[in-house]
Amino acid sequence: MNATVRSRLLLLGGASAVLVADRLSKLWVVHTLPEYTTVDMLPWLKPILSFTYVRNTGVAFGLFPQLGHVFMWLSAAVILALLIFYRSVPVEEPWMHLALGLMTGGALGNLLDRVLSGSVVDFLDFNFWPLQDWPIFNVADSAVVVGTAILVLDSLLATERGQSHAAPLEDVPQDV
Repeated sequence: MNATVRSRLLLLGGASAVLVADRLSKLWVVHTLPEYTTVDMLPWLKPILSFTYVRNTGVAFGLFPQLGHVFMWLSAAVILALLIFYRSVPVEEPWMHLALGLMTGGALGNLLDRVLSGSVVDFLDFNFWPLQDWPIFNVADSAVVVGTAILVLDSLLATERGQSHAAPLEDVPQDV
């Protein structure tokens, strides 16, 4: 498989997998759990994770709930920016393509929620210290966080290996 095909598969496959997992999990939550109720579906999982169905009109951590329509447009802009950035990433950077796929799929999942219902379905609720007071989140949120972590880690490791994802300094005009 050539590098171009692999990079597209990582982006599209990652985004598709996240979007499908996010949609299916949210549909299950909406049709199974009562809203604003915590349910421990699996007793062995209770010390770690519960399912609490809430709707979030705001952004991360429920901030700015009155600006839901703004976040819908912001999500669309972020998706567009991710796809534009993807085009500039060398095909030899599989981790970056995967990261962008996860982030795109997560952004699409939450955007779809906002378009369809005006809010995002959240349901994953940590029960262990120090995250027991962490805000409730969903699969799409997790994919965005994991994708961002991969992107940052890959960039840090590239810098440590002496590589760079940015233009070399000698290519930057010095007469500014």
